[in-house]
Amino acid sequence: MSLKNQWLINIAMVLLSWLSLSFLGRRNIKRFLPASILVVFLEALNVQVGKRQKWWTFYNKPKSYISGELPFNIGPFLVGSMWILKWTYGNFKQFLLLNAIINAFFAFILVRVMEKLKVAKLVRLNNFEFFLYFFYKAPLLYGFQYIINKKKLLST
Repeated sequence: MSLKNQWLINIAMVLLSWLSLSFLGRRNIKRFLPASILVVFLEALNVQVGKRQKWWTFYNKPKSYISGELPFNIGPFLVGSMWILKWTYGNFKQFLLLNAIINAFFAFILVRVMEKLKVAKLVRLNNFEFFLYFFYKAPLLYGFQYIINKKKLLST
């Protein structure tokens, strides 16, 4: 895939994700954004380890965080975290199940699509390990939100 097409996909992915926030509602955005930002920050740190360990690679050069992983992190990952919290917060089992389904879709189906489109491919991780790479952050996201809610209740 050409670098130009890669940038178009990245921009579309981020814009479509952010446009969906208009349906989430201002109150829910304010409520779930802090925990989602914390987990995205954690993901940005994990990406640095993954790149060093060559767990995946992006086909186009430059192989930078900005043109590779960042659009996924500030688009579907950030916004998706807020949507998942909105739909399931208060029911941890449901939260884990929905996260597992979405992470499995990404790790097993979307990764294959990205390989066929010559966007990115897994190198030192198999699909199940990549699923676990994403899924372990789900309890952390829920925990961050729980702590934030608890602090808000204590301060009122």
